[in-house]
Amino acid sequence: MELYDLTRVLTRGTIAALCRPTVEGLENVPVDGPFIVAPNHLSFFDSVIVQALTPRPVSFFAKAEYFTGTGLKGRAMKSFFESVHSIPVERGEQAASVQALKTLLEILGRDEGVGIYPEGTRSRDGILYRGRTGVGWLALTTGAPVVPVGVIGTEKLQPAGKKTFRPAKFTLRFGKPLSFDKTGPDHSLPARRHATDTIMDAIAELSGQKRSTKYNQSPSIE
Repeated sequence: MELYDLTRVLTRGTIAALCRPTVEGLENVPVDGPFIVAPNHLSFFDSVIVQALTPRPVSFFAKAEYFTGTGLKGRAMKSFFESVHSIPVERGEQAASVQALKTLLEILGRDEGVGIYPEGTRSRDGILYRGRTGVGWLALTTGAPVVPVGVIGTEKLQPAGKKTFRPAKFTLRFGKPLSFDKTGPDHSLPARRHATDTIMDAIAELSGQKRSTKYNQSPSIE
């Protein structure tokens, strides 16, 4: 068993034992070919949860600092994120973000799955914010189906401002895949926005969140 598979099995077992999650719609994840998972974002643990509970492997972005820590904790964190195929990206660095999207293209080109949060950063008030158009760009450029995901209750695992994990029940809902015409990278901004809004509408239906027309901002730039 490869390290990724072992890590995912162990993480899935730990989540099941501690949180007893409700998971719906796993049949909506394509059994083969490339796919994009697009969840709402409520908790630091969302990526770990989605990676563990999705039937097929999914690669997510992760903040670059998760890979550069020192000491035993830093090395353990780096080892974990590397083992689940997380992709380091500098938050707020446009050039780095563009390169990260290109990395997602490479993964999709291998008929694998990637995950992207349309909101960009996690919601600290439970509101579903306007989607940033990276997910629309990725969907139109590749033609890969987008699986919207509604994450419900994971904010209880680590409340805002807290650093400790608190076991709690949560729900993960995988929606029906959304298909968009493959246009390649040369598509209009309105088309990219329309695709993104369609994805956000599906996420909202799954999560049941109140919505905002504004973009979410990370605490560092609020």
